[in-house]
Amino acid sequence: MSLLTHVLACLFGMGSWVAINGMWVELPLVVPDIPEGWYLPSYLTVLIQMANIGPLFITLMHRFRPGVLDERPVIYCIVVLGVIATLLLAFFWRHTVTVGGSLHSLPLLVLCFLLSVVDCTSSVTFLPFMMRLRPQYLTTYFVGEGLSGLVPALVALIQGVGVVHCQNATLTDSLNRTIENSSVVGSGELQAVYQPAKFSAQGFFLFLSAMMVVCLVAFTLLNHHPAVAREKNSLYFSDDPATGKREQGFSLHAQTPEQKPMISPFKVARREPRGSFGMGTYSNLEVVFIFVVLAWVNALTNAVLPSVQSYSCLPYGNQAYHLAATMAAVANPVACFIAMFMPIRSLVFMCFLTMFGSGFGAYIMAMAALSPCPLLVTSASGTAVIVLVWILFVLSLSYVKVIIGVILRDEGHSALVWCGAVVQLGSMVGAVSMFPLVSVYGLFKSGDACNTKCPV
Repeated sequence: MSLLTHVLACLFGMGSWVAINGMWVELPLVVPDIPEGWYLPSYLTVLIQMANIGPLFITLMHRFRPGVLDERPVIYCIVVLGVIATLLLAFFWRHTVTVGGSLHSLPLLVLCFLLSVVDCTSSVTFLPFMMRLRPQYLTTYFVGEGLSGLVPALVALIQGVGVVHCQNATLTDSLNRTIENSSVVGSGELQAVYQPAKFSAQGFFLFLSAMMVVCLVAFTLLNHHPAVAREKNSLYFSDDPATGKREQGFSLHAQTPEQKPMISPFKVARREPRGSFGMGTYSNLEVVFIFVVLAWVNALTNAVLPSVQSYSCLPYGNQAYHLAATMAAVANPVACFIAMFMPIRSLVFMCFLTMFGSGFGAYIMAMAALSPCPLLVTSASGTAVIVLVWILFVLSLSYVKVIIGVILRDEGHSALVWCGAVVQLGSMVGAVSMFPLVSVYGLFKSGDACNTKCPV
């Protein structure tokens, strides 16, 4: 295998969700300077779900006009759009427009919507494109996809986003002036004071634009570099328009069915298909199970649990919150590395691992519901437990997602399109379910980074 191709596949995968992931980690620096304030996360959730119009269009095209849509021009368009949108975001995110008699950050919201379209559409275009390379590179792509969350988080940590200093709220200077950004709440009590960032939000958004440029360069090289051409997959699957059946054969020049008709000097012997999906490796009931699990784990990892992360971690202190967020982001690519060397495709094992990860998710949800005074909140072990639970939750369910991607990759191009569509569907259902609970009914109560709300 080509090391260059592995690197390019990883960099290509990093561009999949880096823009929106970066927007989420930058919220503490953005919200103080815009009229929407902390309602912005709710607006972002709605915008991301509206952006699913992109994946819906791609999926319907593959369903009703198979073979007509080539994902490569679509990828070029959305990545270029991502580069432009992040660049504009760096210069216009603070600009406001009067709408209905009140100020709104209209440029910020429009650009966030465009970035959401880019990232959502990547789920149904990037994965099918990887079908053109050998199967080993798909896992590398998933590593890059995991890094699309980790890299912005690490840059935000270097930037100093959300760093809190706990100080006595009653301390005053010699002129009896209250320390900046603090207020008197009672003798001896601590209050969280957020420290200034090392560089501005504009610099962070320029970094995101550079990441999208890297993704664009990597994708271009994956299409045109001679070393990558030798790594193109020579085994292709296509739909016979005459019979409507799926055929399998070898292309002499490693070209895709869209590039030229498939040349099949001989048929590959295979067993009688067990089902009508893809290559028929799995029965229809097993395919339904795989997609249900895929939707479930993406709902949990992309929407349900991230929406309550601050409620589950912040009561244990600011350090616990940052450790949980960072280490969970690290766990995602680590799971991909594990899957690269230990690709266990057993559906029974997948079911067990899903239940295992869901159990940790239930503990996280319970701690969020008990906020601001969850279990072990006054104990040092509480911090260790909540961080460990977050790591195991992301590690186990990320492994499940990668294995499902590997399984569906072997079922053909259309299977990966449906994989991306179900990922977006599960994420959308999770977000729509949590939005009213968190933002409308306020069922979760915020903790305190300085642990001042619960009795010792």
